[in-house]
Amino acid sequence: MKAPTEVEEPGYARFTYRLRVSSTALVKLSAEWARCRWVWNECTARSKKSHAEGEKCGPARLDKMLTEARNHITWLGDGSSVPQQQLIRDFEKSRAIALKDIKAGLPMRQRAGMPTYKKKYAADPSLNYTRRGFRIRDGRLHLAGGIALTVVWSRVLPVDPSSVRIFRDSLGHWYASFVIPAEVQPLPETGAVIGIDWGVKETATTTSDAHDLPHAEYGKKAAAGLARYQRTMARRKPAKGKPGSRGYRAAKKLTAKLHKKVARQRQDTGRKWAKSVVRDHDALAVEDFRPKFLAKSAMARKAADAAISATKRELINMARKHQHVLYLVHPSHTTMDCGRRGARAKHALPLSERTYACTACGAVSPRYKNSAHVMLVRAGLDPAGADRGRPAGPPGRQAA
Repeated sequence: MKAPTEVEEPGYARFTYRLRVSSTALVKLSAEWARCRWVWNECTARSKKSHAEGEKCGPARLDKMLTEARNHITWLGDGSSVPQQQLIRDFEKSRAIALKDIKAGLPMRQRAGMPTYKKKYAADPSLNYTRRGFRIRDGRLHLAGGIALTVVWSRVLPVDPSSVRIFRDSLGHWYASFVIPAEVQPLPETGAVIGIDWGVKETATTTSDAHDLPHAEYGKKAAAGLARYQRTMARRKPAKGKPGSRGYRAAKKLTAKLHKKVARQRQDTGRKWAKSVVRDHDALAVEDFRPKFLAKSAMARKAADAAISATKRELINMARKHQHVLYLVHPSHTTMDCGRRGARAKHALPLSERTYACTACGAVSPRYKNSAHVMLVRAGLDPAGADRGRPAGPPGRQAA
């Protein structure tokens, strides 16, 4: 069984702001994205060709390809070289991850895919600029290539950013995401610890009843409206190769708007819950649960609506921000172990059994509450810190 992993200190943080893009700036941004998309697709083609011929396709060769292309293609050379070079860096990172999974012999369903072509009407624009490619002057963001953008400064940047990413979401809104060194904001010590177990009936079950996170079911509440828009899209679906009608585009935009609303609701709920947990506890033992396998089960829709991964990510980011200790505990056998003595049951507990009863010490507790206590035991934290009481007998100290 794997030992619990302590989350590292924060490195960088992102500050994202809405952009107001003029018609002139929109034309220039679209042109820059067209050039960058061409570079990405050319890198993809070179990668496929090198693989077929048994040659290497590293960043040096792609950089050389870009230099030659900018010298021979006037349209490409008219754009800034900064986002084009950064796109090659992103391509190499994506390709390196895929090759690492192939080398490790992972099954196809677990591998990261190789970079593919970006289609003109399917890929949303995304441009990365390093420090030499942008500047902030008089409250406006100036990009290389003479692009000036108005930023909606909803909060002040603590320090000068090292890079910025300009992107457009599915609703057509433009954003600027600045990268800055993460700022640590220590909180007063409480001396309390907490164990957290993820689930479907409740998104998070903890050793503290006050910090349990119920299933909000945002997706279920939006299902009726989403189905209506999707039926409209199905009726007005255009023929292959032809543009969609005005009604089809309107229904598509309403669908994307509803999806984004649900995503923001989940993020807001997860962030507020994570802040309350981190504020009230100095150390956290969290189940390192990866809910990907639930996508093929009967609980797929409810598990997706629970947004476990998004909530877990918010909790990790909040713990990093406030410099609190967080342990990621391997989830194997957490429903079979006793949270008081550490004894393991002979048989796995079926899903129909909602109560855990230990045959060694006779302890009886709800299934997921016991699992939350197991997190504390495996992380080496004292389970007594969760309920301010001393459990009967010494707690289990076996390493996970």
